[in-house]
Amino acid sequence: MSRVGRQPVPVPAGVEVDIEGSRVSVRGPKGQLERQFPPGMQFQVEDGRIRVNRPSDAARHRALHGLSRSLLANMVTGVSEGFAKTMELQGVGYRAAMQGDKLVLSLGFSHPVEVAPPKGVTFEVEGTSRVHVRGIDRQKVGQAAADLRALRPPEPYKGKGVRYLGEIVRRKAGKAGKAAKGR
Repeated sequence: MSRVGRQPVPVPAGVEVDIEGSRVSVRGPKGQLERQFPPGMQFQVEDGRIRVNRPSDAARHRALHGLSRSLLANMVTGVSEGFAKTMELQGVGYRAAMQGDKLVLSLGFSHPVEVAPPKGVTFEVEGTSRVHVRGIDRQKVGQAAADLRALRPPEPYKGKGVRYLGEIVRRKAGKAGKAAKGR
């Protein structure tokens, strides 16, 4: 059996789980999430835990077993604690500011870039060079952060751009580094 799929998902206090066949709805203090799981996956609630069972040992069911358990665990964590990603802007003149609910970024272009948060995701600016992406749906938070990074990915020569907090960017030597090598 799948090592991930075998583990039960703990349900913290204040979180309600409704299971109707393969449709699972999770409600908690931060909001509500609902998902249609692959047909055949079975969910059992027992003393504050949810177990995910697969109907057979077919390759498809084995593949979906751990995935279903991980998605369910992310739903429970999202409605109880939420998810966050922190983005960092590096570069001279690179700034972030909030204008209403929109994020306005100065990224070295001839114009400021306005980004509206997707539904269920919020942006928060700390100082002028950090942006926090928060929400209850892990997939939406990750996608919103990836979309921000794609606006100006970090370049390898000076390291300027939008990056995840703690992301390591491999640096390259410029033209001078190449000339010094040959001598």
